[in-house]
Amino acid sequence: MWIVGPIGFAAPWVLLGLVALPVLWLLLRAVPPAPIRRRFPGVALLLGLKDEEVETDRTPWWLLLLRMLAVAALIVAFAGPVLHPRVERAGASGPLVVLMDASWASAQDWALRIGRVEQALEEAEADDRTVCILVATSPAAEGCDFLSAADWRARLAGLEPAPYAPDMEALAARLAGIDGGFATLWISDGLAREGRDTVLSRLGDRGPVAVFENPRPLYALSDAAVTETGVDVTVLRRAGAGEATLTLAAHGPDPAGVARILARQEVVMDAGETARTVSFDLPPELRNRIDRFEIDGQRSAGAKHLADDSLRRREVGLVTVRENREGLQLLSQLHYLRAALAGKADVVEGGLTDLINANPDVIILADIAQLAEGETAPLLDWVNEGGLLLRFAGPNLAASDVARDDSDPLLPVRLRAGGRTIGGAMSWGEPKTLRAFADSSPFYGLPLPPDVTVSAQVMAQPDPDLAARVIATLADGTPLVTRNAVGQGQVVLFHVTANAEWSTLPLSGLFVSMLDRLAVTSRAEEVTAEDLTGQTLQPLRLLDGFGDLFDAGTRAPVAGEDFATARASAATPPGIYEGRDSLRALNAVAPDTELLPADWPADVPVTGVESRAERPLTPHLLLAALALLGIDLIASLALSGRLFGTRALPLVLLGFLALPGQTRAQDDYEAFALAATEEVVLAYVETGDAALDGTSEAGLRGLSAVLNARTSVEPAPPMGVDLETDPIGFFPVLYWPVTPDQPQPSAEAYARLNAYLRTGGMILFDTRDADVAGFGAATPTGAKLQALARPLDIPPLEQIPEDHVLTRAFYLLREFPGRHAEGTVWVEASPETERAEGMPFRNLNDNVTPVIIGGGDWASAWAVGEDGYPRLPVGRGFSGERQRELAYRFGVNLVMYVLTGNYKSDQVHVPALLDRLGQ
Repeated sequence: MWIVGPIGFAAPWVLLGLVALPVLWLLLRAVPPAPIRRRFPGVALLLGLKDEEVETDRTPWWLLLLRMLAVAALIVAFAGPVLHPRVERAGASGPLVVLMDASWASAQDWALRIGRVEQALEEAEADDRTVCILVATSPAAEGCDFLSAADWRARLAGLEPAPYAPDMEALAARLAGIDGGFATLWISDGLAREGRDTVLSRLGDRGPVAVFENPRPLYALSDAAVTETGVDVTVLRRAGAGEATLTLAAHGPDPAGVARILARQEVVMDAGETARTVSFDLPPELRNRIDRFEIDGQRSAGAKHLADDSLRRREVGLVTVRENREGLQLLSQLHYLRAALAGKADVVEGGLTDLINANPDVIILADIAQLAEGETAPLLDWVNEGGLLLRFAGPNLAASDVARDDSDPLLPVRLRAGGRTIGGAMSWGEPKTLRAFADSSPFYGLPLPPDVTVSAQVMAQPDPDLAARVIATLADGTPLVTRNAVGQGQVVLFHVTANAEWSTLPLSGLFVSMLDRLAVTSRAEEVTAEDLTGQTLQPLRLLDGFGDLFDAGTRAPVAGEDFATARASAATPPGIYEGRDSLRALNAVAPDTELLPADWPADVPVTGVESRAERPLTPHLLLAALALLGIDLIASLALSGRLFGTRALPLVLLGFLALPGQTRAQDDYEAFALAATEEVVLAYVETGDAALDGTSEAGLRGLSAVLNARTSVEPAPPMGVDLETDPIGFFPVLYWPVTPDQPQPSAEAYARLNAYLRTGGMILFDTRDADVAGFGAATPTGAKLQALARPLDIPPLEQIPEDHVLTRAFYLLREFPGRHAEGTVWVEASPETERAEGMPFRNLNDNVTPVIIGGGDWASAWAVGEDGYPRLPVGRGFSGERQRELAYRFGVNLVMYVLTGNYKSDQVHVPALLDRLGQ
């Protein structure tokens, strides 16, 4: 293809025919038209006379120009002109590789990207080219399967974005295994990636490379840090965007366990700003419930930040006792515990009974041997329900007879009387050091400081199960820390004091690390490899590329030291992982991530959704040439005096009458009106796209069948409507699928549309793009919708509220999926009406909304073939069929809502609806 400005020519060599136009002009000027010879007797009287001036008969110059233009139009038409040709197709031949980044940054407009791939497959099929689709986030070990476009089209439904960045190193290795040359269409996520230049260089060595990239704003959440007043969350944005306002929401369960939005913050990002920290001022009780942060309206793994135990400060109860050591703070056991817990837990101090009623996560007893009457049973019940009782030894416990003869459920082991003293004037030997922690211990992997020694301890009595309960020992093998499970909770005993009297352990950082491993504290700072050494983290729930959590199943665990430094990848996908007594989150976006835009070389063409569609000019030029030749015929007849002859004029008039008219004859109008009014008829707007119009017709046919089987509505076969010629007042609802290139209706058509909306009609606008960028955003169909709807008299709109009549017109619905499961539905804004006490919805006895706007591609979900079976796939497996069923239910609700209005808001129906809702 040869491209000149915005026009390309498929057969440019045909344009050489334009060179012959000057020669044709000279010939026509030199050879006049042949004169008409008629016998007239009076000519004999003119014999012998001579003219003063002799002038050769010539064709008028304007007629010659007309003919030249007609011939030039034919020549240019046969050259295959195309307005706004796709640059990436220029010169492309041979195999085609479609390379998709398919990362979390592609999820927000995934439907748009799949649509671009489908377009590439159609072009390849037309050019008889083989295709290979490479997914950069999951490249195979080697090779590339070059198959027909039809084979790849069947696999597109299985492609999904990954919740992590592309693996450019693995991609480069795979490209090395592909033989021969090929052209490449790179579906980019728009972000700069390390190693992208290497991949681009290797692709450029094989053939031309073109890039498809959506320049929309891209947002992500990178970090969440606990502060004294709540949580700070960092919002990232790709550079180059203008001013924008976002809403950041904190999600978590309420006290009843129901998922709720716990807090919202509005974020205003200035033009050019790439990062903004948002502060949530939350009390500890509310902060500890947060399980994720997410940006409203952004459906991607990067726009969600999962919270784990590092965000939740556990509530620790310290049982206070009276100490007769005035002014000797460093001898107090609670002093060292307060220091170890400072900034890492919410500490509550008080009596044991009060702490049990407060229900903290951990209760600590420091050298408390005997419990008061009435405290043992409530404390044991609290442990059985999942509490952690942490006890420290001391002189009181060593001197008591607790757990001497019989085991005590509030102590993990039985104890010997008197304790043990190591080192000093009355003992043999030196203070003991600690033995390395066993791999079965929660402390495994923690380094042992050489200065940590033990000079006294309480001793455990030998028992058959003692070895299983010991989680830390001294160098000589005597137990230092023991643990026992009690119901759903556990009891842990440090056989030394919580102060420095019996050991130097409370003076070291090991003491804090041991408390952290026991889940007494939760660290807000970054977890290091040393902290997780010896652990294995089992994935519980993982994120997909769209930011949805799913069960990890039997996925293999990850070593703790690897997890501490891991980034989201195929080996370590983002999600929630369970370690020893704690949950850890791995998010799609690391804290040090920057969203830098991809920088492509000047010789690599980059197109996006804003690029204009190809438009062949051949039909228009052929029509222009025929029109010019028709004008030439009329002019020639007029010059020769034969325009109004008995034969020529009827032929000319017949030619004009043969031109296609767009006015429906009266009998056709009557037949149309009868077909539209004999029964309820669902109608769709004809877009000029035969495939899309066929889908609309099949979709309404499928919905009509469902209405006929489940309701009292028995629709006739659906009808297509031409807005320019057909009356639309006969139809209760019009389904209007939006395409980027459909023509704008005329002023007369808009007048009829506005009259239709004002007199009770409804239009369902379907952008078919899953609302990937939000209502009114600059997707091709979104921009076209704005242009189509601008002349319409549409009232203010809002996202459909939970109590809208459309949610209960026939079925009780909470969502309105089509072929796309996600997306927002917009309806006329409801008046500000207070909800009556005890009622689940407002009393909305207003008019039916004149327009409904969404991007669910409902007709594709409803569409059935002549055999009654679905034409197009929806989702996968059972979940897909469930989605199709919900789409049908939305269609039924829509028709019932149009036909019956808002009668469901009448309070007479409330008891029945409450019974259905289970309230």
